[in-house]
Amino acid sequence: MAKRTIKKAVLAYSGGLDTSIILKWLQDEYECEVVTFTADLGQGEEVEPARQKALDMGIKEENIFILDLREEFVKDFVFPMFRANAIYEGEYLLGTSIARPLISKKQIEIAHETGADAVSHGATGKGNDQVRFELGYLALDPDIAVIAPWREWDLNSRTKLLAYAKEHGIDIDGKGQAKPYSMDANLLHISYEGEWLENPYNEPEDDMWLWSVKPEDAPDEPEYITISYQNGDPVAINREEMSPATLLETLNTLGKKHGIGRIDIVENRMVGMKARGCYETPGGTIMLKAHRAIESITLDREEAHMKDELMPKYAKLIYNGLWWSPERRMLQAAIDATQEQVQGDVKLKLYKGNVIVVGRKSDVTLYSEEHSTFEADDVYNQKDAEGFIRLNALRFIIEGKKQPERIASLISNKEDEGEEICRIETGTYTICQRIKRFFGFGKDETPAKQGKEYIKKK
Repeated sequence: MAKRTIKKAVLAYSGGLDTSIILKWLQDEYECEVVTFTADLGQGEEVEPARQKALDMGIKEENIFILDLREEFVKDFVFPMFRANAIYEGEYLLGTSIARPLISKKQIEIAHETGADAVSHGATGKGNDQVRFELGYLALDPDIAVIAPWREWDLNSRTKLLAYAKEHGIDIDGKGQAKPYSMDANLLHISYEGEWLENPYNEPEDDMWLWSVKPEDAPDEPEYITISYQNGDPVAINREEMSPATLLETLNTLGKKHGIGRIDIVENRMVGMKARGCYETPGGTIMLKAHRAIESITLDREEAHMKDELMPKYAKLIYNGLWWSPERRMLQAAIDATQEQVQGDVKLKLYKGNVIVVGRKSDVTLYSEEHSTFEADDVYNQKDAEGFIRLNALRFIIEGKKQPERIASLISNKEDEGEEICRIETGTYTICQRIKRFFGFGKDETPAKQGKEYIKKK
């Protein structure tokens, strides 16, 4: 199959082994001009050396883009996601997932600015990121060409990559040495996959974790902090107003000190396989706890419950690379509408891996001490509860009167001798016994006779 004709491609470029090889490969295989784009998302590594490496590989100065995206990343991507309290599969705070739409957006912007007709990334053909990048590209420019080298070349091992680098004189500056894990980092989190972690029964090694102290080694005294919210976003810590990126950096520092934010999960990748990953999200873990606490006193009950019902769908959209989709934008509008009155202060205690909510207050709180008190009050008539309960029980009352035998069967612990019961063996127990065990009916759990199907009749 003949390669497409590409004039200019924008490469997501870190200056490391993989993307340095991709840069050379694009020049040789596609014979195209390459534009490099390096994003500073707060990953904690120096990004400026990527400029000299690109120059050394023949990239024109005007075709090298190094952008500080930390504030935009937190303000326009992390904060909107946290308004939804988004968690994928109950634990993952989507640190890698939420960075990809911003990188895709900037690549397309640079492509338009430089007249490039293609974009390229270094994600493998086995993971989630290839999908996230490319859905972003095509959502923002349906005519852009996408080059995914890992799906085209035969450099499918580190040995082959190193041999290619040596053959073409690529200076990898020591980065050719194998890392113990596959890692990704930004201001929200750092992730670890592969190697020792590929066996999901292996406990992570202590020296793997880079962003948090071991909870057992955290300070023996708790630390109290207060986070202030406006319109659903954190704006200050201990009354000191901060920019979005500075606020998250500060929470990361606090979380690291107290061993907060470690998780070890097996997640379901969108391509179909399960993958074991470990994550550190110290500041995000604190933010999630605080946001739910301020919502608890400022959101209406049904509003809060509906948000919780929407959240798994919203989280899955982000995980699957659908940040730019109409459905995510629709859900975001609904979520943001709930945040107009989410403002106030949350007091937290940080202690040995734990984030403990110890107080919350707001000028627009829906919490009423008058109504909630266990002492005497003048605002709530307890007799009103009788009618409320009977109205909610009306369907049960009608069923009990119209179908008394069915209701009687729900509270009986014995089978009626005259009742015909179908029992089909499924292993140790019959189907009927399995149903009873599941719903907690009855006490007869005698194993079924082995190797038979039978009907107990009148």
